[in-house]
Amino acid sequence: MSRNCAIVILNWNTSRLLSQFLPPLLRSEGYGVDGSVPQGAATPPNEVIVADSGSTDDSLSVMAQSFPHVRTIPLGENYGFTGGYNRALGKLSEEGEFKYFLLLNSDIEVTGGWTLPLTEWMDSHPGCGACCPTLHSYYDKDSFEYAGAAGGLLDSLGYPFCRGRVLSTLEKDCGQYGDGPHPVFWATGASLMVRSSLWKELGGLDDRFFAHMEEIDFCWRLQLEGYSVYTVPGSVVYHLGGATLPSTSPKKTELNFRNNLLLLGNNLAKTFALRRLQKKRDSGRKEPFTHEEALLLAGKCVRKASRRITMRMLLDGGSALVYLLGGKASLFSAVISAHTQYRKLSSTPREEEIAQVASYIESTELLPTLPTVRGMYRGWMIPYAVLFRKAFQRRVCRRL
Repeated sequence: MSRNCAIVILNWNTSRLLSQFLPPLLRSEGYGVDGSVPQGAATPPNEVIVADSGSTDDSLSVMAQSFPHVRTIPLGENYGFTGGYNRALGKLSEEGEFKYFLLLNSDIEVTGGWTLPLTEWMDSHPGCGACCPTLHSYYDKDSFEYAGAAGGLLDSLGYPFCRGRVLSTLEKDCGQYGDGPHPVFWATGASLMVRSSLWKELGGLDDRFFAHMEEIDFCWRLQLEGYSVYTVPGSVVYHLGGATLPSTSPKKTELNFRNNLLLLGNNLAKTFALRRLQKKRDSGRKEPFTHEEALLLAGKCVRKASRRITMRMLLDGGSALVYLLGGKASLFSAVISAHTQYRKLSSTPREEEIAQVASYIESTELLPTLPTVRGMYRGWMIPYAVLFRKAFQRRVCRRL
């Protein structure tokens, strides 16, 4: 039987959160609190699934005893957010049963009917590749939450921020971002709905990320392939946050700095190429680039991206120095380690990278409508946001 959506929770040693947040999720989808279908009721269109990343706590026994009717996918070990979801959703893709996948953190509190606005939006907008609900704080339910707020944005140096969250400042949700779906750069991985066909087409998440910022990379890749990403405020969920790694963790710092560079390396050159293609089309030139012209343009875009990444790494060095002077030697070491790992993980030869971008140019310029990357701020957000936070929220966050 074909099902509409697989709601997949990737669990790693969070049995307490499963016990707390799984019952209301099951009720919201029409199941009993143990995951059973109520007597006489039709099978709900969405299935709740828990994929376990080799937990060493009592997660599996909690699932067996308290939620015996919920499908569990034991992965055997912790492959991270990226590897765990790639394996779990890869298995579901092989079954071919679901139209949508919804990646859901174990520390999310949902409300009744929360998936309906998401699926209705996706059903009626086939050009939308992924969407998410508005993310509010579990502790302050009128405020946006750090990990996604009212939809994610990105600046020209790869610094992510959100409608409703700039740096560490969170806004109250007073309706300032409207009540209708809005295009954004990235949708939060804490509650991310994506078309199962596109998940398979794009190869899922980039395994190198392990955890953190992988959803930004995925949404960027979606946009480069011509699909949009939306936030749907008709659906609201509440995020506890920090369930896996606290904000002060050196490991979290390392992953964030490293993965920021990886997502730039994956997508920035193609984004520059896409802008050049748009300028070419706006100029009225109709004949496609020759292969030699595509290679020449690709080389320019790759070199420009490399310069931008180098600039970002220099700024990272400044951040590392601030950590060191502030007595946070472990965070200083985390940034240095992040750069070392990035160099190891981004070892594609320059010629091969240019060939990949040239291939993207040649295939993309033949499309009747060029892809559009939305939600990217062309400047550097940090000094603007630090010095003029309210103006930045008003002039940038509410207009992108």
